[in-house]
Amino acid sequence: MRSALSSVHIVGVGGAGMSGLATLLAESGALVSGSDAVDSPVLARLAAHGVRVHVGHDAAHGVGASIVTWSPAVDASHPEVAAAVASGAVALSRAEMLARLGDERRVIGLTGTHGKTTATSMMVHVMAAARRDCARLVGADVIGVGENGHWGEDDLILEVDESYGTFALLHPFALGVLNIEADHLDHYGSLEVLERAFKDLMARTAGPLVAWTSDPGVARVRANLSREVVGVGTSKDASWRVEDVRLDRSASSFTLRHDDEEFAVRLQVTGAHNVANAAVVAVLAREVGVELEHVVAGLAHFTGAPRRFQRRGSWRGVDVYEDYAHLPGEIAATIAGARAAGYERVAVVFQPHRVTRTLNLLEDFARSFDDVAHLAVTDVYRAGEPNPTGVTGEHLVRAIAGHDPSAPVVYCASLDEVADAVEPWHDEIDVLLFLGAGDVARSVTTLHGMVAP
Repeated sequence: MRSALSSVHIVGVGGAGMSGLATLLAESGALVSGSDAVDSPVLARLAAHGVRVHVGHDAAHGVGASIVTWSPAVDASHPEVAAAVASGAVALSRAEMLARLGDERRVIGLTGTHGKTTATSMMVHVMAAARRDCARLVGADVIGVGENGHWGEDDLILEVDESYGTFALLHPFALGVLNIEADHLDHYGSLEVLERAFKDLMARTAGPLVAWTSDPGVARVRANLSREVVGVGTSKDASWRVEDVRLDRSASSFTLRHDDEEFAVRLQVTGAHNVANAAVVAVLAREVGVELEHVVAGLAHFTGAPRRFQRRGSWRGVDVYEDYAHLPGEIAATIAGARAAGYERVAVVFQPHRVTRTLNLLEDFARSFDDVAHLAVTDVYRAGEPNPTGVTGEHLVRAIAGHDPSAPVVYCASLDEVADAVEPWHDEIDVLLFLGAGDVARSVTTLHGMVAP
């Protein structure tokens, strides 16, 4: 089945979300072009799919396209967008593009302020086990299945992103809600407004709505929602209860129980957060008609998502992991997951992501690192945001010290300082975590004595 989107130009095509969109559209038979400020392997891969890619921006790039869309990191007034519109293109924001795709395919979505990529990738594995050739749009490649975008012939498995109102126009067929935590407050203004946006999305969902109701934010939204929610969680009042959880360093398992029905799930990833993700995915898959054997098999084949508790190797006998965690809840969950996996002495290198997020959640961040053996905080990865007041990672270091004057925290003004800062730690720790949504992993390779897995 071909897409009705026949000719599309994408400004900022090299990003995770937009590159997946470009791949999906190219596979659908659309003529796709795109530009990005810098060259990358992603652009070469898109070119192999038939996407006409441009390194650098020029107003002429999008002329002749019938539709122009752009990354959230690009302003809608960008010269390429304006020139494409002047030549007759229809300008569609990312929210409008997702709504268009939802008009063409039933959307089975996974949403939440964190865990979306992991849970959506899990669902892709489940559908692959069921031999359903589903379309997909995910924030990272799906290890063991394929790229982050695919057109397919069946439902669209979609990572439903809340950032900058991206999901505001989407009407999913089925939806799994993982968690709701304060984020993107530069767009929403307050947690209450963010929760209202999630509530509206849940209310617009036409079919099955499954949610991890052990999350406080989800519980608050559910209490104000006038439609049925299939609750999944650890409490006795959940429709589906998660019990018998077992975690080790490389795997986890649990049992899902619902009235007289129960089944066991085993994962090749660890962490209580992954158990929660998998439980929501399992119940949502059952709700949309996937056979139990395929649910269990698909989750068993999932080996993780890129930059989600991804083992990077060993450093002086210490296991080293990278994780995309950049919100307080994500950070605390990743640290707790490492401890639950048997690591007793946890050290962290954290790169704050975005100026506004750092300032809005400063006290929450300060409480996220309780009881770590060592902590290094780098400067803020701004992601293109302005920084008129000169916010740095030192602001977070001071907040951590204010929360706990004995906290073992140091500040690294640049990633180049990380290797020397952590050098004295190796005899005192079991695991070293590099956390953040920016480029903190660049400093992993500078560790003295680092060995790849």
